[in-house]
Amino acid sequence: SPRIRLSESEANVPLPEFLSAREAKALIDFVTQRQVSPSAREAWRWNEVRDRTSVAIQLGAGATPGEARTLTLEQVVIEGGRVQAEPWALSLPGNGRFPARQTPLSSWAGRQLGAWLQLRDRVGIAGPYVFPSTRAGRAWSKPSATNACRSVLERAGIADPTGGSFKLRHTFALRQLTRHPSSEVARWLGVQDAGVMERYQRVLMAPVDIV
Repeated sequence: SPRIRLSESEANVPLPEFLSAREAKALIDFVTQRQVSPSAREAWRWNEVRDRTSVAIQLGAGATPGEARTLTLEQVVIEGGRVQAEPWALSLPGNGRFPARQTPLSSWAGRQLGAWLQLRDRVGIAGPYVFPSTRAGRAWSKPSATNACRSVLERAGIADPTGGSFKLRHTFALRQLTRHPSSEVARWLGVQDAGVMERYQRVLMAPVDIV
């Protein structure tokens, strides 16, 4: 049967889910509404800024949900950027799926991350994690981080939140492929499977609204 014989072919692998240009702009506008007032009255909102900033680095750097959830302060690259004291890249460690790599932050995501780090310091959040679950610095659980991302997407007006956090990573990849060579984007993503980049290229060949 041709259907069975070709079931593992690239042509039958679903294309990645991604945000349209309108959705991406709406999400960027939403997550960059920074609430960084140093007053004690604003301190309770730190987790709202955390949630938005976590989404920002997934869309603005292509970080996976797990990489965003476990990101540490040491992995945020600040020195050497064009804007003093503003994050411009993430230095991500390797794991079983991706090699160690440095991936650039979109300028808007770098500004948002910098604002969050300032608020994090003012609120007195402890521990090594950029996005902890508590002010004591406890690690953010996967279910809690997933729910936070879904909430941000819904409140930003993303009508179809299916595809989860990886939709943000796919959107980053597609946006960057319109400006940079495939090999460079693959390195930023930590992608070593040529089939993954081929699927992105198949999306770009279709008449869809990406950027």
